[in-house]
Amino acid sequence: MPSRAIQTRDKTEAKPVRRNGNSIQEGRLSGLLGYAVRRAQIRVFQDFAAAMAPLGLTPGQLGALLLIEANQGLSQTQLGTALGIDRSSVVPLLDRLEGLDLIRRTPHASDRRTHALALTENGVATIRRLLPVLDAHERRIAADLSASERRALMRLLGRVAASNAA
Repeated sequence: MPSRAIQTRDKTEAKPVRRNGNSIQEGRLSGLLGYAVRRAQIRVFQDFAAAMAPLGLTPGQLGALLLIEANQGLSQTQLGTALGIDRSSVVPLLDRLEGLDLIRRTPHASDRRTHALALTENGVATIRRLLPVLDAHERRIAADLSASERRALMRLLGRVAASNAA
């Protein structure tokens, strides 16, 4: 008997889903956590892209800005680890943010081989401008959830993410 953690929905529970004018059965997909998370991620990213288009920021860029804001002096390596991306992806990300005059890299106080990251004045102003947009985005994507459901979802997603950490 399969463990409870990997059981999928009974076929009798599956309801047809309408997408792009077509009515289809999702079959086993409807019970897969990864599929549900991916569908939610697509919807969240669509809303994020529309909301942030005027500011021209990607989710990765926003994540980097908010982490740097919360951790002035953060190293590139620490940022990559926090974002879950490798060094080869961190450098172009930071190059873009630096090119937009949102961050600056300075030699680290205790290790001159390492760069310390900080927001520029423009970076601070950009965050100030984007916070209401980000708050509205968060309200839209969680509109069908109560406050306690949102907290529970955040907690559960955190557990899923932590259980897959290497």
